[in-house]
Amino acid sequence: MTKVAMVGAGSWATALALVLARKNMRVVLWSRRQELADLINQGENSRYLPGITLHPGITAETDLEKVLFDAQVVVFAVPSHCFRDLLIKSWPLIRPDATIINVAKGLDESTLLRLSQVYAEEAGEAALDRYVVLSGPSHAEEVGRNIPTAVVAASRNLATAELVQDLFMSPNFRVYTNPDVVGVELGGALKNIIALGTGVADGLGFGDNTKAAMMTRGLAEITRLGFSMGANLLTFAGLAGVGDLIVTCTSMHSRNRRCGIEIGKGKSLAEAVASVQMVVEGVRTTKVAWQLARRQGIEMPITDQIYQVLFNNLTPREAVLNLMSRGKKLELEEVTGGNISWTLHN
Repeated sequence: MTKVAMVGAGSWATALALVLARKNMRVVLWSRRQELADLINQGENSRYLPGITLHPGITAETDLEKVLFDAQVVVFAVPSHCFRDLLIKSWPLIRPDATIINVAKGLDESTLLRLSQVYAEEAGEAALDRYVVLSGPSHAEEVGRNIPTAVVAASRNLATAELVQDLFMSPNFRVYTNPDVVGVELGGALKNIIALGTGVADGLGFGDNTKAAMMTRGLAEITRLGFSMGANLLTFAGLAGVGDLIVTCTSMHSRNRRCGIEIGKGKSLAEAVASVQMVVEGVRTTKVAWQLARRQGIEMPITDQIYQVLFNNLTPREAVLNLMSRGKKLELEEVTGGNISWTLHN
């Protein structure tokens, strides 16, 4: 029986554990807190995924060495700001032939690196051949209830991506492969910024028109930054791009959207984050993306205005006015660096 070590015991870790346990795999989750491990071992993660009975193949431990011992697959399902520290602690305990899967959707705040770059720094460049990013439009609350979902497994090594595809594939959990690790990582991380923005717009009482504009123009700036960093443009038209953007910007399952709603209603950032009661990845990602945009020389007006609201006391209404008052633009603006000509066709 395949043993999967799940480093993390939150909602997404638990939902993925259910996908694997339903395929008769043994899944052991690592929790920092004994009380959470006890809940899981009693058959329900009532803290993070309430109302869903866990498969008997799922157990939890607080001892990281026990969790990782002889696991053929290791899934890191922790917030992005915890990834490096837990990787350092875990790496000496992981089998040298184990497949490593990362499901965090964020960037490293201190270095501005993508998480695969963090992994390469700590595990070595060669270890990227067994590293996979799993991303896409996938709320834990729905995956846990076995609602049909599609995601993408990205790796520089096709065989490793296909291994993870086979590992997770089921009638209600479809997995595609993609060689574009850069694009999949950036799509998964940056959409959280736009979800914060659409949440703010909802909190201000705006409607569907505003949300559609925010998502569409948000995708344009995500694509600009991604392309400048080496991503494939087509990735942003896929599950890790527009797919994840849609689900995160429109659903109340989205922590980032819920946080944005509270900010739009007048709460401070600290109050809004506290109201969500879970990690809001988009807050840290906004800070990283704002710095990356300047480093890359990329215009990201929505990200910039969300940054000003979160960290520089700009009011949400002022941010909206700033965005709506920008100079006139051609919609098909430069994304790839090429010139766009105005051509009339008969």
